[in-house]
Amino acid sequence: MPDHYDRLEGRDPFARERAQFKTLRTMLAYSKAKAPGLRRQLKGIEPKEIMNRAALTAIPVIRKSDLKELQSPESPFGGLTATKPGALGRLFLSPGPIADPEGLASDWWGAARALYAAGFRKGDIVQNTFSYHLTPGGFILESGARALGCAVIPAGPGNTEQQLDCIRHFHPIGYVGVPDFLKALLDKCTEAGVNQPFKKALVSGAAFPPSLQNVIADYGVDAYQAYATADLGVVAYETAARNGLVVNETVIVEILRPGTGDPVPDGEVGEVVVTRLNADYPLLRFATGDLSKVVKGKSACGRTGMRLAGWLGRADQTTKVKGMFVHPGTIAEVMKRHPEIHKVRLVVERKGEQDVMTLQAETRRKVADGLAGVVSDTLQALTKLRGSVELVAPGTLPNDGKIIADERPVG
Repeated sequence: MPDHYDRLEGRDPFARERAQFKTLRTMLAYSKAKAPGLRRQLKGIEPKEIMNRAALTAIPVIRKSDLKELQSPESPFGGLTATKPGALGRLFLSPGPIADPEGLASDWWGAARALYAAGFRKGDIVQNTFSYHLTPGGFILESGARALGCAVIPAGPGNTEQQLDCIRHFHPIGYVGVPDFLKALLDKCTEAGVNQPFKKALVSGAAFPPSLQNVIADYGVDAYQAYATADLGVVAYETAARNGLVVNETVIVEILRPGTGDPVPDGEVGEVVVTRLNADYPLLRFATGDLSKVVKGKSACGRTGMRLAGWLGRADQTTKVKGMFVHPGTIAEVMKRHPEIHKVRLVVERKGEQDVMTLQAETRRKVADGLAGVVSDTLQALTKLRGSVELVAPGTLPNDGKIIADERPVG
């Protein structure tokens, strides 16, 4: 049997889906009565009706900016927590400011699976360089490490000389933190003549390009990536297969067309939207603002969960054209009103000292039937701006998640 954290990681995908939605219904039935913000989000929807992903799409998406607006009049957590603040374990105030809770359960953030997949085991000593100051970063990874039975050095970020002192004294075999600081530590060890003991690492919070991966590997460190946020904990994690990030068993992930609540086909780039299966803080359809896509097929590591391709950019593409804001959701609405169109992309350029919009639309219909003119009228009606329409064949537009491509020169 593959070396997995538990049997949940290898279950039949249909069984996982049924179990997760059963958990979701039970959790919401309990939490709805205790969380007024959740009741508002579920207005007109009964938890027992949420049987599958199709039913999930009826629930409005919540964004990071919404949390700040919700928490301002209804502190500390905008009515979205089912557990009273005094019964929680820790209370954080991240930049924004946005408040985040932490409950009392072991591995509350779901980090143990990611660490296990990266090779961390009971008895390992781990140097944790994520911040412990007011934000949950350090605690997210510490909770997982301690759930595995690891000893944790709460080093936090920066203070390289003190970090070296920790390495000299405790000889940590594992590192968690951002990848560029790992390189900085390894370089510093070499300069100081310190025999660095790191053999494994779990990195997150910053880009980890192949060039940096190669440098870390040359130092003898086996490093893996995790996708985590302060609101959701660990969403997905890399495995020995090195082919995408496996979605955590503690969340349901959707890939939606940016600016909408509509799922995209598997393999198409869209916004990562997460439902967290946590009774203390049941975040429901939380839009991360990050772009990714589903990696098709079964992972060679034997885990059967959905896989993400990793971070592929940001989803917020709101653009100002001739003094008017154009939102991705508005452009997606153009497509909805014309079922002949399968995919759209609004290109904004600067020509003759003027902003020019061109809506590129994939369709099987021919230009001669007047579709372009009708779509152009819809574009103007929804955006209050004139724009041309270019009909293109299916598969023409790039798969990068962009609904609005601002190609105007900077400066």
